[in-house]
Amino acid sequence: MISASLLLLSTVTTIASSAAPADTIVAPRRDSTTVQPDTSFKFTVGGFLDTYVAYDAGRPRTLDRAYTTQPARHNEFNVNLAFVELGLSGPRVRGRLALQAGTSVQSNYAGEPRVGSVSGPDLGRLLQEAYVGYEVKPGFWVDGGVFYSNVGMEGWVSRDNPIYTRSLVADYSPYYSAGVRATWQATSKLTVRADIVNGWQVISESNEDKTLGARLDYAVTPTTSISWYGLAGNEPGARLRLFNGVGIKTKVGTRVELMAQADVGSQEPADSAGTAAESSTWYGAMIIGRVTLTPTATLTGRVERYDDQDQVLIATGSANGLRANGASIGLDVRPASRLLWRNEARVLAGDAAIFPDRDGTGGLSKRNLVVVTSLALTF
Repeated sequence: MISASLLLLSTVTTIASSAAPADTIVAPRRDSTTVQPDTSFKFTVGGFLDTYVAYDAGRPRTLDRAYTTQPARHNEFNVNLAFVELGLSGPRVRGRLALQAGTSVQSNYAGEPRVGSVSGPDLGRLLQEAYVGYEVKPGFWVDGGVFYSNVGMEGWVSRDNPIYTRSLVADYSPYYSAGVRATWQATSKLTVRADIVNGWQVISESNEDKTLGARLDYAVTPTTSISWYGLAGNEPGARLRLFNGVGIKTKVGTRVELMAQADVGSQEPADSAGTAAESSTWYGAMIIGRVTLTPTATLTGRVERYDDQDQVLIATGSANGLRANGASIGLDVRPASRLLWRNEARVLAGDAAIFPDRDGTGGLSKRNLVVVTSLALTF
C-alpha cells in the first residue's frame, strides 16, 4: 500500500513539473530575443563652483572691472563660475551638456550678437558646452554643437589654468565656438583638429559667412608639447580676419612647469569704394611658470604683453588702443582633494590712461592693480 502511494505521488509530481500552471513564475530563457541592459555607455555627472572676492585699486564706480572676464567685479563677494555637467561616452558616441552661470559668464558672453528675435546671449551664455559626437573611424571624431574654441593655451574653467586670472591674449581670443569640429588622433603624438563655426566667439550668427579653424598639438616628448592654431573668416564690417598662434607646455624636473603663447591677428577693413585698404593688426604673448612648493601648494608667475593699437578687438577711446605689459603672482593651496584656494596679485601698465581709476585724471590711469582670492569646489 505504501509502495502504491509513493508511485502515485511520483507520477503526479512528474506531471506537475512538466506542465506548470498559469500562475507559476518560470525563468525566461537567455536566447537572442531577450533584451539586455546596455552597459557599454557611460554617463558622468559633475559640477564646479568658483566663488571669489577681488579688490581693484582703481575702484571702478560701476564695480565692473575693465578688460577682463575674471575676476569681473570689484569689492564684491560673488560667483565667478558655476556649472553642472552631464557627459556620455560609449562605442562611437560621445556628448557633453554643461549649463553655467557667474560674473565671468556675464562678461564673456556680453558680445553675443542679436540678429533677429531669437538670438543673443540670453540662451547662449547658459551653454558652456552642448555637443554630440560620432566616431567615424577609430581615432577620428566629428562633433556638432557648442564647444570650447580651438585656440589658445589657457582655458575657460579657472581650476584648469596655472594662475587664476586670464592673460589679455586669452581674454581677447575665443573661448567657445558653435559649429562642427573634426578631431583626428593622427599618431600617438599628433592630434589634428579642424572646425567650421559661426564666427569669432559667437553662438548666434552675426552674418551669413562661416569661419574656418584648425589646430595641431604635437607631443615632442612625454613632458613637452607644442601647438599651432588658427582662425580665418569674415567678420561684420570687415572683409577677412586672420588669426594664428603658437604655444608650448613643458615640465622641468618634477616641480617646475612652463607654458608660453604668442598670437598675431590681422583684419582687412571693409571698403565700399572697392579699393584695397591697409590691414589692421594686433598681437599678444605671455609666459607662465609654476613651481610646486609642497604636495598641496604651488607658486605661479606670469608676464605678458598685448598690443591692439588699431583697436580691432578692443575699443578704448584712446589713440593708442590697448597696449600694455602685465605681471602676476599667485599662490594656490589645495586643503582637500576637491577644494582649491587661489590667490593672485596682477598689475597691468598701459601706454595710455585707459584703466578706470577714481583718483586718476579724468577718472583714468595708465596702471591697474587687482588682488583676488577664490575658493572653488569640484563635485
